[in-house]
Amino acid sequence: MHTMKTFSFEKLTVWQKAIDLSEFVYTVTRRFPDEERFGLISQMRRCSVSVISNISEGSGRRSGRDKARFTEMAYSSALELMNQTILSERLKFISLENYKKVRMELTEITAMLDALHKSQFKQ
Repeated sequence: MHTMKTFSFEKLTVWQKAIDLSEFVYTVTRRFPDEERFGLISQMRRCSVSVISNISEGSGRRSGRDKARFTEMAYSSALELMNQTILSERLKFISLENYKKVRMELTEITAMLDALHKSQFKQ
């Protein structure tokens, strides 16, 4: 029986935390009003997937500069998700508890992305 290959991005703690957050975003947005299906629901899901997609795509690049560019895009998507989460809480689409959870996770993820970005320029 063949064992499945583990790709380098799957070993990154920041990717692991970000995919957990993406899954959480999908769960939380299921409770949003139906009229937000093409608004905040779509935007928040797209941003959360963009974070993990950019981390994974960047891990496949050869140069540190290329890797860093994708890390910047992941960071930007994380900030966009934070903005949408703030709005969702203000509109009462998300509970204060879930808002705090997303905010705490994004604070940690953006710090990790910042550290990863700095290390990529040393490559």
